[in-house]
Amino acid sequence: MQIEEPQNYRIGLHHLGFRPFFLLGGMFAVVAVAIWLWILSYQGSLPRGSSLGLLQWHAHEMLFGYTLAVIAGFLLTAEGNWTGVQTLHGAPLLMLAALWLLARIMPFVPHAQAIPVMAVLDLLFNSLLCIALLHPIVKVRQWKHLAIWSKVLLLLAANVMFYLGVFNQLDEGVRLGLYTALYIIVSLIMLMGRRVIPFFIEKGVGYPVSLINHRWLDLSSLVLLLLFIIVEVFVVSPMYAAITAAALAILHAWRLVGWYTNGIWKKPLLWSLYLGYAWLVVGFSLKALSYWGTLNPMLAVHAFAYGGIGMLTLGMMARVALGHTGRDVFNPPKVLSVLFLLLLAGAVMRVVMPLLTSGSYAMWIMFSQLLWMAAFAGFVLVYAPMLVKGRVDG
Repeated sequence: MQIEEPQNYRIGLHHLGFRPFFLLGGMFAVVAVAIWLWILSYQGSLPRGSSLGLLQWHAHEMLFGYTLAVIAGFLLTAEGNWTGVQTLHGAPLLMLAALWLLARIMPFVPHAQAIPVMAVLDLLFNSLLCIALLHPIVKVRQWKHLAIWSKVLLLLAANVMFYLGVFNQLDEGVRLGLYTALYIIVSLIMLMGRRVIPFFIEKGVGYPVSLINHRWLDLSSLVLLLLFIIVEVFVVSPMYAAITAAALAILHAWRLVGWYTNGIWKKPLLWSLYLGYAWLVVGFSLKALSYWGTLNPMLAVHAFAYGGIGMLTLGMMARVALGHTGRDVFNPPKVLSVLFLLLLAGAVMRVVMPLLTSGSYAMWIMFSQLLWMAAFAGFVLVYAPMLVKGRVDG
């Protein structure tokens, strides 16, 4: 059974989870990076007395703000199709989105208790999201989906560690929370990518093709990623982290070889996802090279976050929104190619160009931020009417 949202409504923002969360996430992607660019360029700051540092705010909000909004929108929509159970909608959905939004606003409230209130709102949002996603799984006893749900639960745990660190209740809590969240998101994207990217390619290239997937690769990459998170975040063993990162880069590069067909380059909704996954391979490669060489470890982080998470989330939002508003996913808006190229160029400037011209590091960061904002601003302009209005297929 496939769950579809109500049709022929003038306003449809409350129908399914992708609508409010993709809209808010896309807007926040622009606003948050604009604020960060202003802070870097003009020595701005959060309100005086805030217990949240600038770097902490930036890293946290790109993971638990933007990315988690996209994850919430995607899973609250997809679970309905997977389980046949109506997921959160109507007023409860809008209230959940409002919780997310209020948490994003709190760092800019000039009050001593603003960050504690942010923590309460943010963790409440995480908790209610976990409950909303668990309900359909339990109702129809489709326990196989717990693998995905458990990663959302781990993101809640990571956010708890982050706030405990902010309030000096857990040593290294900020680092533990942020890096756990980053790699859990990477693992979630790889899990979902394994499910949907080859499927989208086979259905979307316009000619018969059978892509290659290996069970041994699925299992070995899962074990290696778990080991990588342990030795990178918790045990903190740079050598073993580099070894496992190198192995993961090789395995997932091999996976991409099995998924390749020339027809993806004619379809922006396909090559954006394919290249986004490739950026994760770049991230693991740079992580390994940062141990054996002299690379800035932040390049690997931004290969994961900007190139991988950025490209894949934008591509998934663009495709899911088309399909669930009754539009043709095989004939997307032509401007999508431009938006994806802007984001790809920004990722190259943020990750690759500093390797070639380290003396212009600040300039490349600024250009990459401008390109990020342009890509997501374009997404909001094109997709906001689709997300707000009801389905078009009647």
